[in-house]
Amino acid sequence: MGKRDGTRKSGLSRRLSYPGDEKLRPWLSLLLDAYAIADTGIAVAIRTEEKKQGEKLACAKGCGNCCAHQKDLPLYPHELVGIYWFASEKMDPGVRSVLRDRLLRHAAGGECPFLIQEACSIHPMRPLGCRQFNVFTRPCSPGEDPYHTRRQDVLVPLPEYTDRVFVAVLPLYNMKTSGDRAGQVKIVRSQLMNLQAYDWKKLVEAMDKADAARSERG
Repeated sequence: MGKRDGTRKSGLSRRLSYPGDEKLRPWLSLLLDAYAIADTGIAVAIRTEEKKQGEKLACAKGCGNCCAHQKDLPLYPHELVGIYWFASEKMDPGVRSVLRDRLLRHAAGGECPFLIQEACSIHPMRPLGCRQFNVFTRPCSPGEDPYHTRRQDVLVPLPEYTDRVFVAVLPLYNMKTSGDRAGQVKIVRSQLMNLQAYDWKKLVEAMDKADAARSERG
């Protein structure tokens, strides 16, 4: 598991740090920076909404309703890279074994394959859409999609932070951050996929290759 970076970078305080991996994989630092921006923006939005509504966030550890019932889970290519890395290189072997089976059996429309024992097995690398989906007032009922049943209770992310997230990963799409940011962000957004529809057997192949390489190294 990565360590929390205690330094404040550009006003951010929620960044995970994997020093050795980041040195070997420069893209990882960019992704972790982006998620730090996202998490900070979400924290700000939650505090603002709790104060305005007078209601506390209903989401809590151990609640996996949205993971089990949401049919449209946003996923971007740069997030996919992070998921591949985490599942192949950082995940506990026992959890990876369970995940491998779930990925092989996954079919679009089922629960998120990364949900294991009511917890996200890739939590440090969970996509932006998962991070931003927060609900107030009361926990979701089994099978409920609060975006349709009570949209007023669903957190509205702060657009300025969301845009900063995409700007942070522009180099991963071979784009310079000094260019037309609005146009570049639009290009990244156009790469949107559905986590449910992705062929996760490809990740299983990557995990198996990583396991084989570790076995050869002894």
